[in-house]
Amino acid sequence: MAKTSVIILNWNGEKLLRQFLPAVIAHTQGESSRVVVADNGSTDASVAYVQTHFPEVDLILFDQNHGFAEGYNKAIQQVDSEYIILLNSDVETIPGWNLPLISYLDNHPAVAAVQPTIRSYHQRTHFEYAGASGGFIDKYGYPFCRGRILETVEEDRGQYMDAVPVFWASGACLCIRRSDYVTVGGLDGRFFAHMEEIDLCWRLNARGRGVVSVPSSQVYHMGGASLGKDNPRKLYLNFRNNLLMLYKNLPEKRLFLTCAIRILFDLLALLHLLIQGKVKSSRAVVEAYRDFWKMRPSYRDMRRENLHLATVGDLPGLYRRSILLAYYLRKRRTYSSLFHNRKDVIRNEN
Repeated sequence: MAKTSVIILNWNGEKLLRQFLPAVIAHTQGESSRVVVADNGSTDASVAYVQTHFPEVDLILFDQNHGFAEGYNKAIQQVDSEYIILLNSDVETIPGWNLPLISYLDNHPAVAAVQPTIRSYHQRTHFEYAGASGGFIDKYGYPFCRGRILETVEEDRGQYMDAVPVFWASGACLCIRRSDYVTVGGLDGRFFAHMEEIDLCWRLNARGRGVVSVPSSQVYHMGGASLGKDNPRKLYLNFRNNLLMLYKNLPEKRLFLTCAIRILFDLLALLHLLIQGKVKSSRAVVEAYRDFWKMRPSYRDMRRENLHLATVGDLPGLYRRSILLAYYLRKRRTYSSLFHNRKDVIRNEN
């Protein structure tokens, strides 16, 4: 049995597999590590490519596209490794990229999940938008990263080289103990894609299982390979799933006020889209709210379970202010500029 399984979820991604899979295989070091491709019902030549060129790679085949979240859930059911690395198919690795992640988990039993520093594939001196050097979240549910605040992405000058507890680790490259993944219920399959790793990490942190950024490991992420940043479908999933995540995990005393202010911010975002003439994107936001209210009753039992099992009140990586106000009004555009007051953020040590 391999100690670590690197699972690449693929759907009609033959081009990306040709571009990135050879390096992943060559650079994944350690005798107890293996590479797995889980195929989400592709109709292109993805499976044939892997079978022909990399017969040593384990293939898991599904007969339909289950989405990112449920696809990984189903794949992990078929893998019995101690550690699982969820790796996007558009990630470029470097030699030994996986070893610091495995080593950190080996030496920190209270930590459930880690991520490397994620740099941009296209602008290699800079952090990548979706993950950078670890994820945080503000009091109203808006995510940001160490190295990326909203639309401002920092150059990686070595300013974030320390391993720190974070609120969430990016699903682009997430190394997690299989036991913790299963215990907290894995990714929420109903999310389909987007925000699912933040929701997973919220449950881990709330139950006392740490999530850490480990910058001694680095990868390069292309990003936007499935849905572009301005795609209305992506906008819909981000808005809907973020609202579901808040409902699932927020304590009762914070739920009403947080959601009320969140609705105000989202109305302003909707107005901005309308002014810009982005009709499809505006419709996506409205549909996200509509479907959130439809789905909300089905999450009541899950919400009760999450609150019942939570053992940590002050979560690491929770920014006590509004990231939107800090960014637009206070002009705080970098992670390091946010924390002049230590009370602004809660960072537990692991």
